Parts: sequence; structure tokens; C-alpha cells
Amino acid sequence: MLMFLVQLSDTVSAFNVFRYITFRTGGALITAAFIVFLFGPAIIDSLRIRQGKGQPIRADGPQTHFKKAGTPTMGGLMILSGILGSCLLWANLSSIYVLVVLMVTVGFGAIGFYDDYMKVTKQSHLGVSGKVRLAIEFLIAGLAAWIIMRSGQAPFSSTLTFPFFKELLLNLGIFFIPFAAFVIVGAGNAVNLTDGLDGLATVPVMVAAASFGVIAYLSGNAIFADYLQIHFVPGTGELAVVLGAVIGAGLGFLWFNAPPAAIFMGDTGSLALGGLLGTVAVATKHEIVLAIIGGLFVVEAFSVIIQVTVFKLTGKRVFLMAPIHHHFEKLGWTESQVVIRFWIIAVILALVGLSSLKLR
Repeated sequence: MLMFLVQLSDTVSAFNVFRYITFRTGGALITAAFIVFLFGPAIIDSLRIRQGKGQPIRADGPQTHFKKAGTPTMGGLMILSGILGSCLLWANLSSIYVLVVLMVTVGFGAIGFYDDYMKVTKQSHLGVSGKVRLAIEFLIAGLAAWIIMRSGQAPFSSTLTFPFFKELLLNLGIFFIPFAAFVIVGAGNAVNLTDGLDGLATVPVMVAAASFGVIAYLSGNAIFADYLQIHFVPGTGELAVVLGAVIGAGLGFLWFNAPPAAIFMGDTGSLALGGLLGTVAVATKHEIVLAIIGGLFVVEAFSVIIQVTVFKLTGKRVFLMAPIHHHFEKLGWTESQVVIRFWIIAVILALVGLSSLKLR
């Protein structure tokens, strides 16, 4: 919305500052945080009244989790309101990449909202049928992948790039769409599985958003892309503004989600944020780098896959409990130990992923 001020820059030179992505990214961060801080308490009170018993607590989970009973969920509404409100002000809404990322974010958020709604009204962990949920997610992600591929320059738009190798490219052709859809859906569900402890998913998402904010800005700038010898993707720099809003909304939400949490993110937030990160990775041609920067989410997802697969085949469990953060709780780690140590791992992985921009 504020981009229209650029048109007045010939008359008022101060408005020229709105041309700069870095300025608008900072503005988006501050605005998103302010929106969540301002409206967060009212949203929490409303959800607490409407949900009654709050999110169901797993009976087989750590005993310390039972004291969280009654804590409202759907806190993702706070995050999404901050992101969307901030992007409406600061982002260039004529950018196809911004629109696609917001489309996936809202779409995945709606799926998560319905899932959360079913849980709090039925007091069940099942929520929406897994097959139905995945089908809708792949439909949204597939549409986003098709738009991204059509918006780029062929054949690079359907090409998979590899970190640490500047010339290694793999043209997937039409198969880019299912691959990209898998990345987006996988990211959404991986973040969703990570969101099991107070603040556990929030900070790694912000770390990943900051990392991809840098990647999007550099990839969308011809001069920086050429200097770093990374692949130039015109228009993706605008995604830095969206990711700035994610960081701001995450900071605001963390204020209320810090232990003891006043509200849980729920599928509404985790699914939306994961889908957002996956879509940004696809748009910037850094899908594999997402698996590095978001390595914590990958490990959490694979711990569930391994646990379920091995149990079905042998009747035995690899972990004391999955996702893996619960395994460490069962080993005797306190919740704060698990959360902070996982945050440290997320930062280290982000640094490794960012190193791929120069080590080529």
C-alpha cells in the first residue's frame, strides 16, 4: 500500500526511500511485531473463552505437559494477522512472488485452522483426515509451483540448483511441479511436527526466515548474485519484505508463547509458516538449501517417519517418543533444555546453509 508513495518521489524526495527493499523489510518487521503485540491479548482472551478446554494434551506424552491443559491454541491467527497486515502496508503487491507466497500461507493456514477447530471442538488429536489434508495441501502447493514455473524464464524456471556448485543444474521439466509441491508440503508438515514445545518452532522459523530473507534479497539483485556467483532470479528480492514480516510476527508471538505459554501456535500457524518457507525456497531456487537451514524440521519429520515405519514392520520403537523432541524429554531433559538446545542447532544449520552462497 505504501508503495504508491514512490510515485510521489519526484515531488517529495523523501518518499524515494520506499523504493528500497531493505527499508521496507525493516518497516514490515516492526509493523508485524506491533500488530501482534497490540491485538495479541484480545485474541488470546477470545480464543480462551471460545475453546474452553483448549488444545487436547496427549495422554502418552511427558507428564509435565498435563499442566498445559486449558491453554488455547490457534495462536497462528496472531502471526498471520501480523504478516498479512504488515505485507499489505510494505510489500509490493504487484509482485507475483509475493502473491504466491501469501496465497500458500493463507491456504495452509486455513487448513490448519480447520484442523485446530476440529481438535478443540471434538477434543481429539485426529483433526482432519490425513489424506484429505494432504490432498488439499498438494493442490495449493501444485498451483503455486505452476505459477512460479510460469513466471520465471525457461528452462531455468524448471531447474533444480545445487548448493556449493555454481554450474550443477538439473532441468526437471514438467516434473518440477510435483517436486516443488513436495518441498512446500514437506516444509509445512515438518514445521507442524516441530511445534510441540513452548517456543520450539517459533525461533527456528524466525532463523530460517532471516536466512531466506538474505537469500531472497541477494538472488533478486543482479549485482550481488553475479558477485556471489549464485543464480539470479528477478523479482524475488521483494520476498525479503514478507520474510521481515514473518520475523516481526514471530517476535510478537514469542512474547506470549514463551514458557509458560499463554497460547499455542497450533496447526494454523505452523502449517502456514512452513508452507511459506517452502514456497520462498522454491521461488528463489534454493530448495536444497532449505533442507540445510531447516535441518531441524527435517530431523523432526524423519523421526516420526522412522518411528511409524519401524513400529509397523517390527512392533518396536526406535525413539522413546516421536517427534524427537519428546524423546529427549523422556530421557530426562527439561523442556527449556530441549528448546534452547534445538534453537542453537537451528542457528548453526542456518550458518551452514548461508555459507553455500559463497562457497562455490
